Amino acid sequence: MKPQDIHTLFLDAFNRGDLEAVVTLYEPGAVLVTGTGPAVGHAAIRRAYHHILAHGLRMELKTHTVLESSEGLAVLHAAWTYHFSENAIAGLSTEVVRQQPDGSWLFVIDEPRTPDLPKG
Repeated sequence: MKPQDIHTLFLDAFNRGDLEAVVTLYEPGAVLVTGTGPAVGHAAIRRAYHHILAHGLRMELKTHTVLESSEGLAVLHAAWTYHFSENAIAGLSTEVVRQQPDGSWLFVIDEPRTPDLPKG
């Protein structure tokens, strides 16, 4: 598997509204940055996604950058768009993923709202 494969798995689980499939893509001690602060660990990540998935959002996700180390870590950047009703919200995410013993990749740190850097 390649690090960016986790985006395909995440998008599929998210758009199906499969909360448990989303949570299993995170390491047990992973950090998900939310609007109210970091959600650390599966229980907190499950609570955060429960609220998001309850609204029936649909997502588009396109991986833009993959920076892979020889130590089994990678940084991913992806453009995402949430679609709800007749509106949409878009942004850029930054994630750190780690390769697992079975070759799969799991999120370690997930920052869905990468800030824009000041120009100049």
